Amino acid sequence: MEDAVDRIGQPWGARTVYGRHESWPGRVDTFLAEGMTSASVQRWVQAASILHSDGDAMDIAVADGRMVGVRGREVDRVNRGRLGPKDLFGWQANGSRDRLTRPLVRRGGRLVETDWDTAMALVAARSRELLKERGPGAIGFYTSGQLFLEEYYTLAVLARGGIGTNHLDGNTRLCTATAGEALKESFGSDGQPGSYDDIDHADAIAFFGHNIAETQPVQWMRVLDRLAGTDSPRLLCVDPRPTRVAERAAVHLAPRGGTNVALLNALLHETIRHDRIDHGFVAAHTVGFDELAAAVADCTPKWAAKICDVPTARIEEAAELVGTAEALLSTVLQGVYQSHQATAAAVQVNNLHLIRGMLGRPGAGVLQMNGQPSAQNTRECGADGDLPGFRNWQNDAHVADLARVWNVTPETIPHYAPPTHAMQMFRYAEQGSIRMLWVSGTNPAVSLPELPRIRTVLSQERLFTVVQDIFLTETAQLADVVLPAATWGEKTGTLTNADRTVHLSRKAVEPPGEARPDLDIFLDYARRMDFRDKDGAPLVGWSDPESAFEAWKRCSAGRPCDYTGLSYAKLDDASGIQWPCNEAAPEGTARLYTDGFEWARPDLCESYGKDLETGAAQDVVEYRSLNPDGKAMLKAAAYWPPHEQPDEEHPFQLTTGRTLYHFHTRTKTGRARQLNDAAPDVWVEISTQDADRLKLGEGDLVDVRSTRGSLRGRLRVTGIRPGLLFVPFHYGYWDTSGGSGPEAGAPGRAANETTITDWDPASKQPLFKTAAAALVLVERGDGRPSPAPTTTASAPAVAGAAPPTAGGEAARAAQEPARFPHRREEGAQ
Repeated sequence: MEDAVDRIGQPWGARTVYGRHESWPGRVDTFLAEGMTSASVQRWVQAASILHSDGDAMDIAVADGRMVGVRGREVDRVNRGRLGPKDLFGWQANGSRDRLTRPLVRRGGRLVETDWDTAMALVAARSRELLKERGPGAIGFYTSGQLFLEEYYTLAVLARGGIGTNHLDGNTRLCTATAGEALKESFGSDGQPGSYDDIDHADAIAFFGHNIAETQPVQWMRVLDRLAGTDSPRLLCVDPRPTRVAERAAVHLAPRGGTNVALLNALLHETIRHDRIDHGFVAAHTVGFDELAAAVADCTPKWAAKICDVPTARIEEAAELVGTAEALLSTVLQGVYQSHQATAAAVQVNNLHLIRGMLGRPGAGVLQMNGQPSAQNTRECGADGDLPGFRNWQNDAHVADLARVWNVTPETIPHYAPPTHAMQMFRYAEQGSIRMLWVSGTNPAVSLPELPRIRTVLSQERLFTVVQDIFLTETAQLADVVLPAATWGEKTGTLTNADRTVHLSRKAVEPPGEARPDLDIFLDYARRMDFRDKDGAPLVGWSDPESAFEAWKRCSAGRPCDYTGLSYAKLDDASGIQWPCNEAAPEGTARLYTDGFEWARPDLCESYGKDLETGAAQDVVEYRSLNPDGKAMLKAAAYWPPHEQPDEEHPFQLTTGRTLYHFHTRTKTGRARQLNDAAPDVWVEISTQDADRLKLGEGDLVDVRSTRGSLRGRLRVTGIRPGLLFVPFHYGYWDTSGGSGPEAGAPGRAANETTITDWDPASKQPLFKTAAAALVLVERGDGRPSPAPTTTASAPAVAGAAPPTAGGEAARAAQEPARFPHRREEGAQ
């Protein structure tokens, strides 16, 4: 393949250099199956990535009714034609031979094949039985961050408006709940303030707990291209691991786990002490500055250095970088969201931008990122702690408005308490109040914390579990009914990425066997349950993706996430468009809060807020007294130590996370040969100092043990901070060829065997990065390296300690230069 590059060995591809305030030049990345050429592709079908939250736009290559490759869409604002490794190779999983093709039901303790009518009749019958005997609170729904908007919205209508249950949440609770909560706490409503285009204009970019090189690789390509150009940005990286971002940073801080609030309070202290404040902006657009200043008055860099175990001078350098930038962009992800005091820390990042007036203009913005591809849609549709359309469950007028849209009585919609979060749902199932749990598109038997407990919950005879997925995952193996779903490329729908860009993803091929789109499954259930509105008409009145989208538009009208200016036809023509898109902004909205914070008004806000330290909810009276005019809120938080601390028996902190080549629990990426070969099994990272002290080396087989369980993997010695272990969370018990479960008490390979059942008080996001652990040698590696990639943050500290990660001929992808000239963005400074 001409001009082809091994995109496993060179995951970010070649550079297309550009300078500040220029538009990012295009580069079209293409990968086709062996033996295929562009000439042999019969048609290209528009889509967008479903394997991370970039929302990279692409076209699916189709020949003889099957997927044969992908290429990036250069016209799209998000990726300008580029694709990351998961985009390029992950589509191959669709064609895996072990796809679910027929429904399964449990008979005599075994899952056996059946027909759709039998499976759905069982689900509907159990639902009706529980509604009659126990009420709507006996039924819960746990969904994904990988479905389409139309499917989330349909699920929300049937769950909240049909069944009337408060128990609906997504696995986005694990990755993006803190993002949404932090935005509500600061701005009164969800909605990403910034834009990926801010990378083109920023003179400083701060990455707080965000390994963008591996989690959003295409936007890291954008940063790399800026770094190679004129007037390049200075980078701040806050991460305990030696990521590729850390390598390029002007300042790298590697704090002790669970100390983010202390570090951020010190940055705020220095910003205020040096008067690096936009006083006009603060006075006009914020409330709470005096309280914030008082709260951080004693949070000096020296104070924070002792807590965070980083040099005082480095904190001062970081404070100068963020405090003197003329256009600061900050991004936040799981290093904050899944750690101690998650929402409190994320809000302090917002505070930095508010006191500096760094919002609403090119290069000055906040990206409270998402980990899941369509996590934004779960939040918009009400599966992440709120009602659809960013409506406030505590506001009777908002509930009445949603009831008007659905044509039901307000009493039909549960709003007696906050929508139930995922961790509480599993606790209710454990206690027996939830008796039916419908899991769609996610694998909690690998992804949730403290897996021995989760497996016990899912295995209860009294819990009727429905799993809707594309493979027989670890969770599906424990189900009573398994429904085979169609996936990306086999169905049509929209998905919204982390910077509010809406993409349309078209059906390219037929799903295998009898697999059905998630939307069709939900519609079938709604028909069988005969959900009706108050006039006796079907509650769910749509029948296909486009009519579902039109129904969602009516629900979003007049709300912050207004979609009324969008249509399938418009998204076909324009590729990605950022909401709000309506009559006032027919081409979408690049940045929010360019002229105040209207959605923070008490009658409009999505939430009245919470105490950041306790999670206690405020009521409307408290909110009105704090913020009567609808301004951004500066909320302070004191630092408190993590709940679980290392001790003599468990001397390490343990953190979990992602790797570039895999997504979530490897349901898809583990079935793409190039991606699986790059990171085929779990590993454990340890610092060079700790390895030397314990006389351990590369490839040694070790057990990581906590009070909850253990995992086994081979050791990778890296530049990670001393006292910390890192384990990727992607690996469950079964490899992609299937297999049996673990023996009782035997070490697994899932990181979540060891993690703690604990969550942030405000966002209710599980804390995967706060466990204490021990490390025990099982056997020497004897020259066998760990399976960790060498191209990423898991690169060995000693060059040559492991063979370089490469994909060879099978991973070569074309990189075509831009076909369209790049232009200076209108309005850029």
